[in-house]
Amino acid sequence: MQKQRKPSGKSLRSLDYLNVFLADVRDGVGPYLSIYLKASANWNPAQIGMAMSASAIATVIAQTPAGALVDRLRQKRMLIVLAAVFVSIGCIAMGLFPNLPVVIGSQIMIGIAAAIFPPAITAITLGLVGHERLDRRVGRNETFNHTGNLLAATLAGLAGYFIARKAIFFLVAAMAVGSIISVRMIREREIDHELARGDGEEGEEGQEEDNEKHQQPYEGILQLLSDRKILFFTIAVVLFHFANAAMLPLVGQELAQGKGASDTVYMSACIIVAQLVMIPVSNLAGRFAHTARKPIFLLGFAVLPIRGVLYTLSDNPYFLVSVQILDGIAGGIFGVLSVLMVADLTKGTGRFNVTQGMLNTAIGVGAGLSNVLAGFVVKSAGYNVGFLILAAIAVVALAVFWFCVPETKTGVNRNASHQKHLAKS
Repeated sequence: MQKQRKPSGKSLRSLDYLNVFLADVRDGVGPYLSIYLKASANWNPAQIGMAMSASAIATVIAQTPAGALVDRLRQKRMLIVLAAVFVSIGCIAMGLFPNLPVVIGSQIMIGIAAAIFPPAITAITLGLVGHERLDRRVGRNETFNHTGNLLAATLAGLAGYFIARKAIFFLVAAMAVGSIISVRMIREREIDHELARGDGEEGEEGQEEDNEKHQQPYEGILQLLSDRKILFFTIAVVLFHFANAAMLPLVGQELAQGKGASDTVYMSACIIVAQLVMIPVSNLAGRFAHTARKPIFLLGFAVLPIRGVLYTLSDNPYFLVSVQILDGIAGGIFGVLSVLMVADLTKGTGRFNVTQGMLNTAIGVGAGLSNVLAGFVVKSAGYNVGFLILAAIAVVALAVFWFCVPETKTGVNRNASHQKHLAKS
């Protein structure tokens, strides 16, 4: 008989605060870096692409080991603390010393930290609430995350306009301190660490006798790669982020051309519009995903190529900002459904977080290749060609997900119904 987990209100509220503060910490200064390097340091698009890719490449290398580490260690809160410290140091260094070695080194540090945040947060979430309440809770996590992004983008725009562009780096460092305080307020004893890695069921304690099967994480990775559903899901995600990652930085570079200090205001407006849309979309995605995953996720994949094409129609700042509504739809859906589908595919395996690590490695591969490709394409052929190439890749991502990735929730429901039928018999 499974017991529904009932974590304290303090731990759940602290998880809310953690998602707010980590919203702008997980990726460092993100697209603001491209504006800063172009407008303040006079870097060219190829150099900016290299700097943006340094973080993504570091994430690629660190993601899967980070997921395996989260599966194995019980000190998940401390991992988040250390990662937040890394981001803070990296941001301050880039703000004070915007030269190539420092920026690349700081981006690598931030990339390693970014590998830790997603699996650690979702592991803590699963360990607190269990599988049955995970869809609603992940939706709530993403809602607070996008609220934090909205707050951070507003503050970043004001700081960049009224103080200096480099003030954004110190804002992220301050939010990192807030995330450290928040994660320390989550009660350690309320986290079921076996459940947090996708092992066991709600209400089961211990399971020390099963620890041996988790001592070979790399053997587990090979087993996961042999799963056709996980493999095609990963391919679709790689292509999605290959198409998505460079779009906003390219918009930022367009906005930075001849607009002075107002470029940070326009970039903040892009982020604010997207986050305003993501807040309700994340909440709704968590609610509707209780019955089916794939139709909702398909919508997120479908809007990406449309967004890429729309960017080529005008370089008017107000038009570019309005297109970010589509980014909000895709981002809100992806943040919720990617976690839920991985939880479905790995339930009972004990490899939830290492699979998340693999997925985020795929995201890093897509993001890194996206920024490198876009940087060189824009330098040689212009922004419109860059956007169209990214849109074409998005169409391929949609096709792979549509035709090769099955519904994950239906099978779970069918198995649950079958088990209930057997129990009644």
